Amino acid sequence: MITLKELAKQLNVSVSTVSKALHDAKDIGEDTKKRIKEAAELYNYRPNKTALALKVNKTNTIGVVVPDILNPFFAKVLHGIEEYATTKGYDTIICVSHEQLKKETKSVELMLQGRVDGFIMSLSTETLSKENFLHLDQISLNKKGLVLFDRTTSEIDCDKVVINDHKSTYDATRILISKKKSKIAFVSTIEDLSIGLLRKGGYQKALIDHGLESDPNLVLDLTGSSHPHDLIKSFLSLHEFDGVISADNTSSLMFQSIIKSEKPELADEMMMIGFSDEKNALLSYPRINYIDQKAMKIGEKAAEMLINRLESKDAVVKAETFEMSHQIHMS
Repeated sequence: MITLKELAKQLNVSVSTVSKALHDAKDIGEDTKKRIKEAAELYNYRPNKTALALKVNKTNTIGVVVPDILNPFFAKVLHGIEEYATTKGYDTIICVSHEQLKKETKSVELMLQGRVDGFIMSLSTETLSKENFLHLDQISLNKKGLVLFDRTTSEIDCDKVVINDHKSTYDATRILISKKKSKIAFVSTIEDLSIGLLRKGGYQKALIDHGLESDPNLVLDLTGSSHPHDLIKSFLSLHEFDGVISADNTSSLMFQSIIKSEKPELADEMMMIGFSDEKNALLSYPRINYIDQKAMKIGEKAAEMLINRLESKDAVVKAETFEMSHQIHMS
């Protein structure tokens, strides 16, 4: 590929003239612009993005770190981020922490060296449990933008995109109660996360507010279990219930399939609401009722907030937490 200097030499004009023509500068004549652009295409000229980034201290690149790329929720968020970023002329670099603080820290360090303009992140389980946010401080020290989504922390002052986890399960439990369900169980694989505890709290509060007992025996914690199917089977044999709230998509699918296998007579009467989306809800029959977090919208909003901050001329803009509305779909 030809360089800018070589292209200027071929055309017998200055490097500055070539650069201005390729950027449609008003002080360059249309004939000159046309001649330079045609030559650039003929000689396969491509601008050196790295050199340009060093010159203007801007790469138009966003670094994204997620805990689990195989999780449908995070995959949809990534889709939303990338789609919005592309419309604004930004590229994305994606790293996966695999729920580990060390990998999350290394990802941030790597992308800081690669000169991204800002970060969108959902924190790993280990980061949150150890409350170690030093790598996030490095983002601020390097004057890079940061937006946290879903798994966030109040320890870091930055923009955030969340849903009201407490209200989502409160509303879901209230729907089951309105359907005359009085023995409602709660199942979760995310009890080690603050969002999991908030979701359980919403379920418990709804029961109490509607005059029902919050029975700890009807709470099934599958977090970190190597034999979740056995735990569910044991739970089914020991307890009676007519409704279930699930804190996550994984426990919803497991619970529903095992009920169909172990207690098919209960499957017709029991009602379950879990966290999912339309596509994943269809993986179960009968289809699971679900709380839609609007993952793609979360990604779009996170990218919008970051890019707005990156392009804002106001150096002091107060951090904002945007609460995405949830929607409950009943089959």
